[in-house]
Amino acid sequence: MAVHDRIIVKSRLNRRFFVPNLSPNIIKRHSIGKKVKGLLLTVQKLIINGGKRLRGELSLQGAKNAVLPILAAAALCDGEVTLKNCPRLSDTYAAMRILNSLGRKTTFEANTITVDGAGISETQISESLMREMRSSVIFLGAVLGKTGNCKISLPGGCDIGARPIDMHISALKKMGAVVTESGAGLSCESAGRLKGAEISLFFPSVGATENIILAAVLSEGVTVIHNAAREPEITDLIYFLRKCGAQIEGAQTGSLVINGVERLHGCEYEIMPDRIVCATYMACAAAAGGDIVIRNCRPAHLTAVTPVFEQMGCAVHSLKNTIYFSSGKRLNAIDIVRTMVYPGFPTDAQAFVMAALCKADGASVFVENIFENRYRHVGGLRRMGADIQVEGKVAVVKGTPRLFGANCSAPDLRGGAGLVAAALGAEGRSEISSVRYIDRGYEAIEATLSSLGADIVRV
Repeated sequence: MAVHDRIIVKSRLNRRFFVPNLSPNIIKRHSIGKKVKGLLLTVQKLIINGGKRLRGELSLQGAKNAVLPILAAAALCDGEVTLKNCPRLSDTYAAMRILNSLGRKTTFEANTITVDGAGISETQISESLMREMRSSVIFLGAVLGKTGNCKISLPGGCDIGARPIDMHISALKKMGAVVTESGAGLSCESAGRLKGAEISLFFPSVGATENIILAAVLSEGVTVIHNAAREPEITDLIYFLRKCGAQIEGAQTGSLVINGVERLHGCEYEIMPDRIVCATYMACAAAAGGDIVIRNCRPAHLTAVTPVFEQMGCAVHSLKNTIYFSSGKRLNAIDIVRTMVYPGFPTDAQAFVMAALCKADGASVFVENIFENRYRHVGGLRRMGADIQVEGKVAVVKGTPRLFGANCSAPDLRGGAGLVAAALGAEGRSEISSVRYIDRGYEAIEATLSSLGADIVRV
């Protein structure tokens, strides 16, 4: 296990131990758990000395938003599942722990996860596991579709706004599930296999689309999803399920047709590269200046993001699975950036693109159309000297010639990445705390940026 995959545990006597960077809950189950009992977790920070141009190459990690639903889909399979190119993230580990709690044993080695071929022996997911990540709700469709029974509490994750699961529940009811809500939990049951249904989503929700797919692949009959989300990560889920024997048509379109099958088998599958992480490192290079090469990426997944960087004045050249990115002079402001569902500009890229534009020449306008609480990183950017005004879903960023290092706390996953990007382009020293949010989506972000010449360490 690499050092960056660990968290530091410090005792009251200042003794140090290393345990996996999973969550405080996993400490109790670690081999040194007895020694760790009663110890205090140290607070991790990223220390960044800005002003260093970035140069070099990186190979993109696997996509967080693809591996999580695919791990849920593994619960549907009769047989061993091997997933390659899996990112070592706290959310990945959380999904593995849910699978373990359901009776499917998992192992993780060299970015490959293996899920054993045993069946599901439990149908209830504990509140502590559900609260570790928002996307844990996708296990509802998988467990219900496989066993006809599932009990969960409401999921946790980053506080970036309301993400209700009404569409999930409504769709499952149409497929024959009896859903009982009590307090903060749900109990879902079906008499035998779920039934195919025609489902129209009033919004192309990624989570709802994934949950319906997972519930429908083992259902009886045909399920049609109208206005389905089209994100590449959903296509990756569909390709995985097809390889396991599922019958799904309409990938990459807004209309999916799922013919239920009686069983799925295991397979070996490689997770797609992470388009949001790719955009993050492009934003870091835009903010700090420099020339970087990003390998193992899919430029076609970034068609809404790349033009924004080009309008800033960055040079972006794509060749097969590689992006050559260069940023030199002061960036140009962007008239307006509107977040939209795929294939529009992703809400997940808003924070770090905003960070890059804090020093641009002119004013840029952002309109956040997906989540109502997605400007929580603005306070940290202002502490670095950014001139940003927010009113409702609109943020106006007036570029300033310089930013200055400051102490900030990551408010959520992508907001934390935005603060890192801004700190790289700021003068002086920045401390970014609450790194646990960043670790949900970035595999050792400090190691990757250090390899590009950034002055960044985790303490």
